Amino acid sequence: MDLHNTVFEVIDMRSFSNLWYWIGLAVLWSSASHWILGVPFDLIQRASRKGGAAMEDLEGLVRINVNRIHYIFTATGLWLIGIASFTLTMLALLGFYYLIEFCQAVFLMAFPMSLVTVLSAFTARRIRRQRPKGDALVRALRIHRLGTQVIGVIAILVTALWGMYQNLSIGALGG
Repeated sequence: MDLHNTVFEVIDMRSFSNLWYWIGLAVLWSSASHWILGVPFDLIQRASRKGGAAMEDLEGLVRINVNRIHYIFTATGLWLIGIASFTLTMLALLGFYYLIEFCQAVFLMAFPMSLVTVLSAFTARRIRRQRPKGDALVRALRIHRLGTQVIGVIAILVTALWGMYQNLSIGALGG
């Protein structure tokens, strides 16, 4: 037996039974809930507790990131929506119609992240329009983080249930 066959026999390369997929999923959602509109959550907490220079840093960083997000969506919004829609549709068809497990796994990561992207765009637009300062800004960012976490919890639950179903059905079929 050659090395290639041995490695693939020892390490199951299917997505939902691979430990690296689940580690990647955890890192994805951990990062998504830590970076709120490109601002680390610890800075939001520090600004909320201490105010002063930390609040000025938060307001400046949010202003920069909100303007950046606004520019990206203004300049390339329709193209981004078209490319993302095509990619998600392709992944869904390949994954769930043609039963390619890798595409299912990628779709179950990419689709919820697209919802977080839409949520970020709406939050950035609202912050740009209302220009909240101080505690109102912190509140808006915390609400955005809560929305991201709700999407993440639902996504992880659905992914875990689908992954268990896939692993059990493949196991029942004998490989």
